[in-house]
Amino acid sequence: MIPVSLDPRALTVALAGHGSAALRRWRLLQEAGAASAICYVDEPDPALEAEAGSRYRSGVPDDAALAAIDVLWVVGIPDDKAGALAAQARRHKVLVNVEDRREHCFFHNTAELRRGSLLLTVSTGGRSPGLAQRIRAHLAQEFGPEWADRLQALGDKRDEWRQGGDDLPALAAKTETFVKQNGWLAEPAPHRE
Repeated sequence: MIPVSLDPRALTVALAGHGSAALRRWRLLQEAGAASAICYVDEPDPALEAEAGSRYRSGVPDDAALAAIDVLWVVGIPDDKAGALAAQARRHKVLVNVEDRREHCFFHNTAELRRGSLLLTVSTGGRSPGLAQRIRAHLAQEFGPEWADRLQALGDKRDEWRQGGDDLPALAAKTETFVKQNGWLAEPAPHRE
């Protein structure tokens, strides 16, 4: 697996499906900043229609729509139709994820924890989403809501340091000092074999 973070402002993002899992994925996409995402709904779904508003489309994306999409999540569509849609999307070079169907995925979703601009993710490569969620819950206890403000403060300081002419090694050193001075993270434990 190659971990990446996609900027939804630079990509055309879409979801195809219906049901509570599709609604959950739609909300996660919105939290991630996919404000222009398109929601294709293969079966009537009043909750998705209400949340997607003008971005709601009936049916699944056709070839013309797929040609304009960069990333597609497929959620809640029966396996045979989801597999066919994934294959069609692949022909258009669309990055596609069919929820809980590893064989149809170009990428796997991570369990994510957001604290403002801080994004912590856990992936098991699709092998155990339940374990990823469990680790995410553990991280949520370690990294509470205060981390949103901490990152904002550190980001502001980093901007100041960059404007002062600091290079990357200097920025890294100042970041380390700032974090230590504020006592935000415990020193790492020594590695044990």
